[in-house]
Amino acid sequence: MDISQIDTPAAVVDLNLMQANILQMQQYMDEHGIANRPHIKTHKIPEIARLQVEAGAAGITCQKLTEAEIMAAAGIQDIFLPYNVLGESKLDRLMDLAHRATISVTADSDFVARGLSSAAVRSGIDLLVLVEFDSGLNRCGVQSPQEAAELARLIHRLPGLRFGGLMTYPSNENLDPFVRETKKNLQTDGIQVLCVSGGGTQSAREAHTYLEATEHRPGSYVYGDRYWLEHGVMPLETCALTVVSTIVSRPTPDRAILDAGSKSLSSDTMGLDGYGFIIEYPQAKIYNLNEEHGYVDVSACIQKPEIGERVRVIPNHCCAVSNLFNQIVGSRQDQVEVVWPVAARGAV
Repeated sequence: MDISQIDTPAAVVDLNLMQANILQMQQYMDEHGIANRPHIKTHKIPEIARLQVEAGAAGITCQKLTEAEIMAAAGIQDIFLPYNVLGESKLDRLMDLAHRATISVTADSDFVARGLSSAAVRSGIDLLVLVEFDSGLNRCGVQSPQEAAELARLIHRLPGLRFGGLMTYPSNENLDPFVRETKKNLQTDGIQVLCVSGGGTQSAREAHTYLEATEHRPGSYVYGDRYWLEHGVMPLETCALTVVSTIVSRPTPDRAILDAGSKSLSSDTMGLDGYGFIIEYPQAKIYNLNEEHGYVDVSACIQKPEIGERVRVIPNHCCAVSNLFNQIVGSRQDQVEVVWPVAARGAV
């Protein structure tokens, strides 16, 4: 089927570009001796996760327990879940998952660590736990190397747990000093920091400059989006995901309306001006969204789109868009090659 025959709006991935992104990232990580553990929250599709593992990834990263369950059910065997898991129900599910796949998790408090320990003991599991530290995002994570060392000692002592190392997001200039000071604090205890897991697409090509990092968790590199395009991290020719949309109205000479609104492009601006980049009309601006309508200012376009014309929109944030579609269309040279269900859609 030709790509022009699919109904719009549709999320379409150029398979050649996506596979090139996967291979190039893996080659970089291999060249520098860094374990690659891509984050599947970007695509939420087991088939793409398998492509990443087959290319050489050490395993995958999932953001939520349900994502990990779906990936394990699809046969992915090495899964890192860098998210605090709390509550009896989720802990029981985590232990069940750990019986079926190799699972590692994080903790940033003794509350989380003790909960993991109790569940692991009940289930007869030996669970690998990394300490999450805050490298400046001001989200989760212990706040100092002293806190990191204290929590590492607790995890080392708790039954059912093994201390696995340190994890942070994003990788930046704070990573190495924090890790080195934590290691210094743990020297007298004989506790080794075997893994230092960094993350982020922006810092992925700089991962080798963080000398303490042993693995990296890139996510949106697999698709690319307008955010990374605008920030110079991924050029236009590497952006594999577009939302194909149709011009359904031209109510004024300077306004066009797309059939893709917030339910297709997401309302996430990522701090950018507008809601996507139209490849065919780079001077156009998607300036507003309703649920099923995208408002486009075409006043700056020399040639303007016509009703019925199809355009390709690079979304601001590919991860959010993945969670809006039931399926992703994979195309090669404008021919539909595969249609993948977004198996972990809604797994939040």
